[in-house]
Amino acid sequence: MTAAVREIEVPLSDGRVLHGYDTGRADEFPLIWHHGTPNIGRPPEPLFEVAARFGMRWVSYDRPGYGGSTAHPGRSIGSAATDVEALADALGIARFAVVGHSGGSPHALACAALLPDRVAAAVTMAGLAPYQAPGLDWYAGMIAAGVSSLRAAAAGRAAKEAHEASGVEYDPEFTAADLATLRGNWAWLDSVVGPAVADGPGPLIDDDLAYVSPWGFDPSRIRAPMLLLHGGQDGIVPAAHSVWLAQACATAELRLSPEDGHLSILDKASGAVEWLSQRIKT
Repeated sequence: MTAAVREIEVPLSDGRVLHGYDTGRADEFPLIWHHGTPNIGRPPEPLFEVAARFGMRWVSYDRPGYGGSTAHPGRSIGSAATDVEALADALGIARFAVVGHSGGSPHALACAALLPDRVAAAVTMAGLAPYQAPGLDWYAGMIAAGVSSLRAAAAGRAAKEAHEASGVEYDPEFTAADLATLRGNWAWLDSVVGPAVADGPGPLIDDDLAYVSPWGFDPSRIRAPMLLLHGGQDGIVPAAHSVWLAQACATAELRLSPEDGHLSILDKASGAVEWLSQRIKT
């Protein structure tokens, strides 16, 4: 299903500009999409139809440095809550749900933790747990390219910039299920990756530095209903990350899908939208 996507520019109090997107009407309940790394923030076209069926619309934005949003070097994961609050205010949105995939998931959790009066529910798919989360071997089960990239980030900005400038290739080691998903409805992902990397690795570097730095909030303080989806074959973000979050967060429901990888878990996203439709009406 295609839908008109309105694009807006939101001026922020620190002088930056946030580039946002909105697919629907004011009478539809907003779901705010948090994109992965490296993507721009266009809302998830493969989920337009299911959201419309339940009377919901997609709102999203380019994270700082991506697409039309001003860069914000040194940003934390928690800073996403301030940006999303400004976006919601600009659109006249009081309450909303948040949905994130991969690197977008921690940013969705930031909103749930730091905007408790505004976030009705949260969904994460293939999401990271905090760096140095107690009891979690953060790198265990992660593909070699991911370990190399994120260890460089953990060594600081200079090391991460040197890593990206070295010409090293990132092999995501997608599973057969992931590749099938990319050939199906989620071929849409190609349209948001290309523009995200067109101007260089700057926003990706800022993302990775944020993942391995203090997040600026405690996920265990989230009180909104949470649904965590994760594939058992995911080597980009191992499923142990969502297992840890489920154990740490009292309101979390965990759905592990043993056969899925990092991208094929998106094929379960329609069910997550239905789950959201039930939570926002209670």
